[in-house]
Amino acid sequence: MFNVPSTPGGAAIRSFGEFQPSNVVTNADLAERVETSDEWIQSRVGIQERRVAGPEDTVLSMAVAAGGKALASSGLSPEDIDLVIVATCTVQDQIPNTAASVAARLGIVAPGAFDVNAACAGFCYAIGLASDSVRAGSSRNVLVIGSEKLSDWVDWDDRSTCVIFADGAGAAVVSASEEHGIGPVVWGSSGERAETIFLREGKYLYQEGQAVFRWTTTELYKVALEALERAGVEPSELTAFVPHQANLRIVESIARKLGAPQARVARDIVTAGNTSSASIPLALSRMVGRGELPSGSIVLTLGFGAGLVYAAQVIRIP
Repeated sequence: MFNVPSTPGGAAIRSFGEFQPSNVVTNADLAERVETSDEWIQSRVGIQERRVAGPEDTVLSMAVAAGGKALASSGLSPEDIDLVIVATCTVQDQIPNTAASVAARLGIVAPGAFDVNAACAGFCYAIGLASDSVRAGSSRNVLVIGSEKLSDWVDWDDRSTCVIFADGAGAAVVSASEEHGIGPVVWGSSGERAETIFLREGKYLYQEGQAVFRWTTTELYKVALEALERAGVEPSELTAFVPHQANLRIVESIARKLGAPQARVARDIVTAGNTSSASIPLALSRMVGRGELPSGSIVLTLGFGAGLVYAAQVIRIP
C-alpha cells in the first residue's frame, strides 16, 4: 500500500474573485460598425452591453487581478496555495502556460501549475480537477481561474460573432473541508459536432449558431439533472442555477427544463456578454457580491462550449 496524505475528506469553495475591463461596448456602439441594432441583438442573444479589454489587459493580467481578489477574500496567504489552474482558450502563446506566470505574479512559490482548455466549460472542468486533487490529498488549497480575451479572436466586421463575445476573468479558491461543498463533476463531449465552433482562417471565432442552439437546448438539461442526482440534491433545493453565459435564450431554455422555479437564474450575459470560461465564476462572484447568494446557498453550474464539451456540478456558496 502507498501512503496517502490524510485529508478531511471533502473539498469546498472558499472564496471568489473577478475582473472586468473598464471599456464598456454597447449595442449602439456596435451598430455604428456593422449592420445591427439594439433590438436585433437583444432579441437573439439577450445582450445589452459587454466589456472589451484594452491593449493593457491580457489573459494573464486579468487572471492575476481576479485570482488576487479570490486569494485576498479567502483569508489564505500565497504560501498556502499549492496548485494553480487557469482555464482559458484565448491565450496568444501556448508556451509558457498562464498558470505558472499567474502564480509568480501573486507571490505563490513553486505550486503545481497548469492550464485547461475546455473552452466555455473550462471553469467547471478546472473546479472538478481542483476538487479531485484536494480530496485525493495531492493539494490542500487550489486557486482556480477562468480568464479570456475573446476580443483578440473576433472579427469585428462579422455581426454574428462580434455582438456576442467579451473579455474578463473570474476565480475561486478550493480548499480541503470536513464537508463536501463540491459535488461530483458530470462531464463529457460530443466531438462529432466539434466543427460547429472553430477558428475561421485560423484567427476568427466562428460558430454555426442554430446547430449549437439546438444541441444546448435539447441535450444539456439532462447533464444538469444528472449532476443534481449525483450530488444527492433535488431541484427544489437549489438556490440558483449558474450556467455558462452563452446566450440568454439558451440560459432560460435550460433553466425552464430543470423543474426548479424557485432557483435564481444567472443572467450575467445581459451586461457582461459571453466570456467563455470566465462567465460562470464572473457571474458567481457578482451574485455573491450583490448579496444574491448567501452563505450556504446550493448552486448548480453548467459549462458547455467548443469541442463540443460540457461539465456540470453542484457547489455550496462559502
